Amino acid sequence: MIPKHSEHRHKTHHTHVAASSMSRSQASKRRSSRMQLNASVGLSGEDKLKVSFTMPAKATNLNRHGAAVQLSRDLPVGTVVTLKNQRGTQVSARIVSVIAAVQGVSTYGVEFVDQDDKSRQFWGITFPSNA
Repeated sequence: MIPKHSEHRHKTHHTHVAASSMSRSQASKRRSSRMQLNASVGLSGEDKLKVSFTMPAKATNLNRHGAAVQLSRDLPVGTVVTLKNQRGTQVSARIVSVIAAVQGVSTYGVEFVDQDDKSRQFWGITFPSNA
């Protein structure tokens, strides 16, 4: 017998990748603090089907080394993409995890490929030190 709760009126595809899950102790060992801020960015690269794209995306949980980025493209982990901020600065970033996928919008963890002055100043904000 199937309980009535299992019937879905709305199809919602929700995926969590175990590799991106962190315990509290792992989170406390992060290279930099996350800021609960959002930023509009441009993102370009190649998707899983090797189709080139350039599109707007939403960056959340900003940190010195990257962010979480939401967009409606299927990107493989390990792919290098280009992020462009509102000031026109471009940096290369690597897809390091798939955080979630809900109704055609995926959230990816990205880290800047180069840890140089350009990437440190990409978000245009000062991050607290991890003391």
